[in-house]
Amino acid sequence: MILPLTFFGPLMLVAAAVPTRTRSVPRLAEAAGLAALALALIGTVQLLLTGPQSLTLAPGIRLGLDAVGATISVLVAFVGWIVLRYCRSYLVGEARAARAQGGILVALAAVLVLAMAGDLILIALCLGAIGIAMRDLLLFYPDRPAARRAAAKFTWVWCAGDAVLVVAVVLTWVAFGTTDLASINAAATAGPLPLAAKGAVAALVLVALLKTAAFPVQGWLTEVMEAPTPVSALLHAGIINAGGLLLIRTADLVQAVPGAMAALVLLGGLSALLGAMVMLTQSAVKTALAWSTVAQMGFLLLQCGLGLWTLALLHVVAHSLYKAHAFLASGQAVRAVAAARRPGPVAVPGAGAVARAFGMALVLYAVVALVFWAIGATKSAQALALGAILIFGTAYLVAQGLADAAPRALTQRTAVASLATATGYFGFHLLADRLWGSSLPLPPVPGALEWALIALVLVSFGLIAVAQALFPLWMHHPATAALRVHLANGLYINALFDRMIGGFRIARPN
Repeated sequence: MILPLTFFGPLMLVAAAVPTRTRSVPRLAEAAGLAALALALIGTVQLLLTGPQSLTLAPGIRLGLDAVGATISVLVAFVGWIVLRYCRSYLVGEARAARAQGGILVALAAVLVLAMAGDLILIALCLGAIGIAMRDLLLFYPDRPAARRAAAKFTWVWCAGDAVLVVAVVLTWVAFGTTDLASINAAATAGPLPLAAKGAVAALVLVALLKTAAFPVQGWLTEVMEAPTPVSALLHAGIINAGGLLLIRTADLVQAVPGAMAALVLLGGLSALLGAMVMLTQSAVKTALAWSTVAQMGFLLLQCGLGLWTLALLHVVAHSLYKAHAFLASGQAVRAVAAARRPGPVAVPGAGAVARAFGMALVLYAVVALVFWAIGATKSAQALALGAILIFGTAYLVAQGLADAAPRALTQRTAVASLATATGYFGFHLLADRLWGSSLPLPPVPGALEWALIALVLVSFGLIAVAQALFPLWMHHPATAALRVHLANGLYINALFDRMIGGFRIARPN
């Protein structure tokens, strides 16, 4: 048996981290990242040729490479290489440049092992290593009170997740006599779950909420601008979405407990809505991007709660690439906005235009869905509901195009955008099913609880989309100014968290 070369990527990164942490060797760090990416790509080819492979490191601790692991490995190695290349110029002249490069290499190595972990024990060890590396990176400027506060928040939340994951490991062992992921998922689909297994699922859901900075512990993520920009981008190389990856790896087990799925839908949806609303009120680019990540991670948890596992994995890949680029390019954002050509007065849609826009978008969505059904693509109720949520976003654009003052070109562009979104959604769903469908479970058949959750999600996101479309009509109301202040401060949830952990005391200079 020839082991996939992907297994050796983490070793190469750690080997490069040893000299790098004592002396800045940016080219060595970048070369190690590029080598890890090459090994991940070669390992993916090996997977296609020979099928899944595994390696037992110790009793109960196993590495495995399958379609999910290969995808995440290539993603992490690619984003990591880009971040290391960016560091070559960004960290020039910084006193802690060597320590940061070494920390990035260690964090990437831990995430690569996490992507290929075949059991819960190894996942727990990797998450612990990631936490240690990330805390050090968040303290790149240790003299800044805000950096110490952000690092303290991260440590509290991340370590709490680690502690809960240990509980999940113990309960899983009690329930199934093993921590091997393949064995656990197989046992979860074989029959009713014992009480200890249900407790393990509850713990796994809590771990996912903590690791993805979901409501109400999103505070540390919204302060990542205190760390260097490469660290903000690094977060999206499998770190901030590690909780989602944990759920995807234990999908059969989590899906066997409807209450856990409902909790993911409710808390994920709440995080998505809160993050999206607060993001729009932020003036700092990186802070707005951090709140955007809160929203996206909430949406990831929502997808997991609906049982759309292949779409959740696709979301991890797409969001990681997009948001890592957004952070690395954030320095150019102000200049880009200033240089943008002003289109003139904004077309304000009335209530009638908004109603027509949502109606047209939903009709167009239904037509595209029927076309894909005609070519043999089947869709669950959960997938159709998720697509409708995406269409609500494009309906806002369509409403701008249907406003009385809108030029014809704008109307045409918004209509094309709506069509492209609907077509892209079903097209990418087909692609995700082809790539990972054999490795992940199908969405559950909706029962009364699932239908109620689907209806709640559609109504909630629909109302927010309508309110956003009608915002120009009530933006000058006095209540709107107050609401904007509250949202700009994140509804003061972060301040309450600061008070709870003593963050305000951390912020005081010595």
